[in-house]
Amino acid sequence: MFPLSRRAFLGSLAGVGAGGIGLGGYAFAVEPTSVRVQHYALTPPGWTPGLRLRIAILADIHAGMPAMPIERVQEIVALTNELRPDLVMLLGDYSNTDRFLGVTAEWSEVITILTALKAPLGRIAILGNHEWWDDRKAQQSRKGPTIANAVFARTDIPLLENDALRLVKDGHPFWVLGLGSLIAFRLPGHSRFQGVDDLPGTLAKLTDNAPALLMVHEPDIFPKVPSRVSLTLAGHTHGGQVRLFGWSPVVPSKFGNRYAYGHIVEDGRHLIVSGGLGTVSAGIAPVRLGMPPEIVLVELGDEAATSGLRGAVSG
Repeated sequence: MFPLSRRAFLGSLAGVGAGGIGLGGYAFAVEPTSVRVQHYALTPPGWTPGLRLRIAILADIHAGMPAMPIERVQEIVALTNELRPDLVMLLGDYSNTDRFLGVTAEWSEVITILTALKAPLGRIAILGNHEWWDDRKAQQSRKGPTIANAVFARTDIPLLENDALRLVKDGHPFWVLGLGSLIAFRLPGHSRFQGVDDLPGTLAKLTDNAPALLMVHEPDIFPKVPSRVSLTLAGHTHGGQVRLFGWSPVVPSKFGNRYAYGHIVEDGRHLIVSGGLGTVSAGIAPVRLGMPPEIVLVELGDEAATSGLRGAVSG
């Protein structure tokens, strides 16, 4: 199957009659305002025996869009804190400038709210493509730092761009790696981009054999991720925003549905792609259907598979 164009997809929604109007209203106004906790429990390859780690992941908040006012960001932070994670990972696209809807939101306001996240091992962030795309100066100069870089520098949240951070829990060390965006700069022509990612340089910063977790915004890097990385964690796709029977008509990935959503294992290597929290209107309408906003909770370690919630949903 080939991905539907935005025009074709919106046309299909418009043509389904009265029942479709109700479904469209749900997709525009109801599902995008819900939130669920999507839980994964696993012991990935190369993981240290006895190292148990509880990670909360927030991806693609896109504050400022109709279903994501600042007050809702605050509610998501509060719900995340109730999960009592050891570590919080922030996977980019915190704010949004949407030309289709004429919507803007300030990075400083959103990122400041995220400093209220609580975790013993802290919060760690990377940038998404929108931190680059929505920064006109960065786009024009084809270089950073972005406005978001400066905002994060005023907080106590480490921002990893092709960098590595070594942490220790219960005497067991592990690494968190953060990769730059693969599509940071829009180039002339159709769907042409330039990235700021440096996977080899990031991996070179590992100085011991402790297990490594890789934070990426776009999952398309996964075929290049070596087995040295125990688990890769990604966002960006929003699960397609519309996902029915395990398939999404529009996925912002050159691999289509291959890395659209969920826990993916290839050649013994593990990837988890978050469905994200917000919406965008580029490619499809700012709707969600069959892909509710989610906080991802990942439990790693020997007893992870016997604990925690699985896909709990709250309105």
